[in-house]
This record gives sequence, structure tokens and C-alpha cells, in this order.
Amino acid sequence: MTPAKSASHDVIASEQKLTDLVRQIQAADRVAIDTEADSLHSYREKLCLVQISVPSGVIQSNAERSGGSTPLGMNVDLVCDFIVDPLCNLDLEPLRHAFQSREIILHAADYDLRMLRRGLNFTASKIFDTVVAARLLGIREFSLGALVKRFFDVELHKHSQKANWGLRPLPARMLKYAVDDVHYLLPLAAILEEELERVHRRDWFRQSCERAIESAAAERERAHDELWRVGGAGLLDARTGAVLRALWQWRETEAEIADRPPFHVLQSRELLKAAESFTSGNVPDYKHFSARRRQTFREAAKTAMQSPQSEWPVMRRRAGSRPTAEMRQRADELREQRDKAADQLGLERSFIASRGALEAIATDPARATALLVPWQCELIGVEQ
Repeated sequence: MTPAKSASHDVIASEQKLTDLVRQIQAADRVAIDTEADSLHSYREKLCLVQISVPSGVIQSNAERSGGSTPLGMNVDLVCDFIVDPLCNLDLEPLRHAFQSREIILHAADYDLRMLRRGLNFTASKIFDTVVAARLLGIREFSLGALVKRFFDVELHKHSQKANWGLRPLPARMLKYAVDDVHYLLPLAAILEEELERVHRRDWFRQSCERAIESAAAERERAHDELWRVGGAGLLDARTGAVLRALWQWRETEAEIADRPPFHVLQSRELLKAAESFTSGNVPDYKHFSARRRQTFREAAKTAMQSPQSEWPVMRRRAGSRPTAEMRQRADELREQRDKAADQLGLERSFIASRGALEAIATDPARATALLVPWQCELIGVEQ
């Protein structure tokens, strides 16, 4: 097994370097992108790095280089890698504009698409998601590390996966990790693309990538008064719910003051336990709390417990009726059809349709269009 080489890269932190990079992107039909953010280290997640890989030479096949009949792919030495620093006060509008008409190659596209939209106001028009491509080929181990190992016999190291990408300057090992995440995507996409053509699943791939773009562009917002309803909140009585809501709001304030993710202040399961403890007459305590934080924590709970019943929240338990015998039978039929198709095609059953999707469609067939793309509907025998 070959360890990952230190791919050469250029850190873009000046207008001239950015102009040169934009010129290279404009000369390419497709570029590979990865992003790093600081969601594990700050209250408001921000885009900290954009890693970009562009072709630097003529695509040649592995077969041409080795004399064998291995699958076609771009030589990994024929790419140029760049790291753009969004925190260095550069105007990145030229970069966003350069991306606009390119095909964007990503690995597990959803998160990166959302970060690019939030950080650059960029929405892709065409993507190539290497995870979707791999799963459509029946590959069960589809992490980037597994795919790079499979196709390039290179071992990637993930030591910086949870690092604080908002730090400056970034150490060399983190920059290497960042560039490794994008360096292999162009040649990997070339290999996967040829295999998709060979098994006649290119159109299925297009449908899934278009849905990924649509899903990433959709807003994932909940009403502010719903955010405090953490897992298990639906089982609480209204008074305890009022305490939980107050503690959740207290945690948000503390996290914002400290510029840390809320779970760094107190994890959600502990919030739930604390709310129950307070209403049971106990006073929970946490060793990592400062004296000030401990005081405001207790005051928030006390205020909630003393609030009038009219201000307590309405506790909502998950609604839903029991499925009828007809619905259960229809779900079983869909599951049987899915499993048969998956076994014939060598695909993961859940990749065709999850259990939840099948049950939802059995209850309301009209939901198929929202839950599945056309090729998935076709395989389980439902109309869109």
C-alpha cells in the first residue's frame, strides 16, 4: 500500500493568485472541489477553506501509460491543486463566477454544496458526486479513503478530520490533509464515469446528481420556537418542557458568547436530563461550569418553573395513524420488488429506497416523486 504523496498545491491568498486560478478554471470543463468548515469549533459555522483541483495536462488512460487494459482515467500527476482561503478578505466573486458554468466534482456533495452556497453564494448547475457514482456501481465501501485505496492503491490519512479549520496559520499537516481530499477526485471521476457508461447507468447517475443539487438548495429551517425540541422532548410534560426550552435558550446565549458550538456548553441529552431534574426538585451541576455559568443556568430553570401555565409550551407527540392492513401489504410488495431489483443489479437495497421511503409511498403513492428519482421509482414499480 502506497502512502499518499504530498501533492503540490498553491495557497490562494492574494488577488493576483486568485486571478491566475480563475483563468485555469475557465480553461477547464470540470473542476473538483472540497471544503473545510469550523462547525465543531465555533458558534456560527463558516467556510474556512475551498480546495480546488483542475486539469493541468492532456487526459491519458492508464492503459496508455502502462500498456495494459485497465480502465480509463486521468493521470493523478496531471492535476493542479489549489487551496483558497475565504478568511483572508479576498473578493471571491470572480471565483464564484468561474465555477458557474463548470461541472463540479465532489465527494458526498450535500455538505459541500451547502457550504459553497452559504460561503460563496454559489449554486452548482451540474455536479459529479463520486459517492453516488460508486454506489451505482455496487461499490459498498465508498468513503473517499476506500475509493482512493481501491483505484490508486494509496492510503489517505484522516488525522485532521475534526481539526479547527478556522485557525491561522494552518500547519502543513492540515494543508496536506485538505489537498488530499481533492487531489484524486478528477481521476477518480474519470474512472467511475467510464464504468457507469459500461453498465448503462449514466442516466440514473444524472438523475441522482440533479436531485442532490435540488436538495442542497432547499432551505432546512425550522421555526425558532421549534428548535429547542431536542430528541425525547415529546415525552415531557408541559412544565418540564418549559424548563427545557429555557435551558436551550440559555445554552444558545452561552455558546454565542463563547463562540463555541452549543454542544460544547452542554449536550442535548444533558439538557433533557437537567430539565427533568429541576422539575423533580433536584439541582443538577456540572464540573466544567464556571461560577457565572452555573448561576445563569440555575436562574434560567428557576424562571421557567415559576412561569404561569399559560406560558408553557404545547408538547407535541409524534402524530400518525397506524398503517392499515392494505398499507402494510403494499409496503411488503414494494420491499419485495426493491430487494429483487437490488439483488439482480448488485446494488444496496437502501440505495434504491429506504424502508421509511417505502412505507411512506405505501401510505401515500403521491410522495414517490419527492422521495425518489425516476430510476428508483422504476425499479420498485411505482409511477411518478
